[in-house]
Amino acid sequence: MTTLQPPAAARPRPAGPPVRRARRSWTGWGFIGPFVLVFALVFLAPLAYSVYLSLFRTQLIGGTTFVGLDNYQQALQDGQFWDGVFRVGLFLLIQVPIMLGIALLVALAIDSGRLYGKDFFRITVFLPYAVPAVVATLMWGFMYGTRYGLVGDVNDAFGVKLPDPLSADLVLASIGNIVTWEFVGYNMLIFFAALRVVPHSLYEAAEIDGAGQWRVITAIKLPAIRGALVIATIFSIIGSFQLFNEPAILQKLAPNAITTDYTPNFYTYSLSFSGQQQNYSATVAIVMGVITMIVAYVVQLRGMRKGA
Repeated sequence: MTTLQPPAAARPRPAGPPVRRARRSWTGWGFIGPFVLVFALVFLAPLAYSVYLSLFRTQLIGGTTFVGLDNYQQALQDGQFWDGVFRVGLFLLIQVPIMLGIALLVALAIDSGRLYGKDFFRITVFLPYAVPAVVATLMWGFMYGTRYGLVGDVNDAFGVKLPDPLSADLVLASIGNIVTWEFVGYNMLIFFAALRVVPHSLYEAAEIDGAGQWRVITAIKLPAIRGALVIATIFSIIGSFQLFNEPAILQKLAPNAITTDYTPNFYTYSLSFSGQQQNYSATVAIVMGVITMIVAYVVQLRGMRKGA
């Protein structure tokens, strides 16, 4: 009796040696292992430790005790914290659109090819981003001074009295001016890089159809860089909620206008290093991180839906 054998292609191939398969699996871990280690040390470990700290409270009587979610309940009812959140929220709604609008206009002007000396202009706009935030804030802070700075010199030279940029009513706008000056070039570079990859055939087709420059911008350029716009917006939102350097430095120049709870990050810093409340400071930082994550995710989701 003859036994039919299946064709060679249908026969199951013997598995490789176990040692070789194990070596292949460890090869992948060898590539991603350094990143995983660094990520765990600089992100996961501090985050886990912050969560651990937020579950305790240090008291004069009794020492450090476990309080569970009591710190989070206190943070949600903390008026100083929510005043800072409202302040950075207002900053976000006003400053971010202005900054991104200026950056977009500059990027479109450079990409148009009609700007004389565009390379020099691009470097000039980007240069403030290379200035450290501390140096930029000190520079602008001294220019804002009414007794020793540029504003004071203008008042003395022309016999006028300009509004004090470091007053309680204008200091938030002054901070917004500093941040805009610092980051317009950074966002401009993102938009300009996105514009450079738009196919020129689209511009040629629009020119053949008789489309003007404004029509090209609204129908081709802006839709093509929608992803870059969403990314820049998310980065700006995160940066606004993390506002710290500018108010912390200007606080020395305007102590009556900028309090230690002016922004959530400044409030967290003050609680930890001035108030010796590390546990509650960790709680406020975690709550603020969750708020930032939710807002950034909503903006990203909305941007992706519009781009679909």
